[in-house]
Amino acid sequence: MLKLWKLLDSAEVVVGHNLDKFDIRKINARFLYWGLGPPSPYRTVDTLKVARHKFALLSNKQDDIGEYLGTGRKIKVDKDLWLDCIKGKKEALKLMADYNAQDVVLLEKNYLRLLPWINHPNIWKDRIACPKCGSDKIQSRGYYEGKTTRYHKIYCNSCKGWSRTGYNLQGVRPLVSV
Repeated sequence: MLKLWKLLDSAEVVVGHNLDKFDIRKINARFLYWGLGPPSPYRTVDTLKVARHKFALLSNKQDDIGEYLGTGRKIKVDKDLWLDCIKGKKEALKLMADYNAQDVVLLEKNYLRLLPWINHPNIWKDRIACPKCGSDKIQSRGYYEGKTTRYHKIYCNSCKGWSRTGYNLQGVRPLVSV
């Protein structure tokens, strides 16, 4: 548990599917149980929220998104596997490890396909780059009209995502976060 706490404590952005409503809350419950305080603040990218907000897919389950995008499928498991894992059966634990590894691979592939559609936190603050994928292959393409100011619209030739500059045309950073 401490290893997971340290990992989250060092994270700037955490990506997951149904991360905000399920995983983070379950993890926080275990931190509370073990007397650990909250890790330092980090941002999350929840691919389930992206799927629900940006698309009208027939199903927003990670497995179904993987099938739709052609990025892969989850390994099929049933509740007996979970019960066998609780009993400590080695074969079940091995299959569960394989299931989890495939789940992470599928999440990464789905995340990369969804990336242009995500309002991604910019972690590349030390250089001019796409806030979504970090590529320097970006172009200024027109203007974004905010309520009180104009910004340059930025197009990324790598991930095909759109963003805007963090500064308005006068070189002033807005008071609210971008």
